[in-house]
Amino acid sequence: MSELDIAQVVALSLYVSITATVLTSLVGLPLGAFLALKRFRGSWLMRTGVYTLFALPSVVVGLVVYTMLSHSGPLGFLDWLWTPIGMVLAESVLIFPLVTGLTISAVSDVDESVRLTIKTLGASNRQLMMRVMHEARFGIFGAVMVGFGRAISEVGAVWMVGGNIKGSTQVITTAIMQQTQMGDFGTSFALAGILLIIAFVVFFVIREIQERD
Repeated sequence: MSELDIAQVVALSLYVSITATVLTSLVGLPLGAFLALKRFRGSWLMRTGVYTLFALPSVVVGLVVYTMLSHSGPLGFLDWLWTPIGMVLAESVLIFPLVTGLTISAVSDVDESVRLTIKTLGASNRQLMMRVMHEARFGIFGAVMVGFGRAISEVGAVWMVGGNIKGSTQVITTAIMQQTQMGDFGTSFALAGILLIIAFVVFFVIREIQERD
């Protein structure tokens, strides 16, 4: 692989993983907080379902998303199969249970006295949720970190949905697999090193934001 090819692979990996993490967090964080704070009929079943999906294999996610995006699928008209957008969708589906479930755990760990105090002060439900999420911010940051880590390291689902097309849908993990199959172990290890460096930098930045908060 040329330096330009590697640069394209790295750029696409960052785009897909960061986009999937942001989109998932926008939905998963408030949903996780809601499920942790509210008790209604079937809420325990929803929480259990989210935790169960932690074990969902990436190839199953790839199969489901592929089926949905195929020409005969319900979302086939979008033409997202073999595109970065389809890969974002696959990664979002994969990490959604992680971000949501870890947020449930983080918010549930906030002391009950804190919640009661906030309610006593006359906070609305929205204010209560925002305040409790602030108290659980370290765990929530952790949920986002885990989500990104899972996204950037994903291979099965993005391969099935993206097709590993050079210059179009090839990301670091799928490039590593391809180069390894071709016997180019030097490039494979170089890409693996880049992947770890990216993860370190992103996690370092998130930790810095977390510590300053």
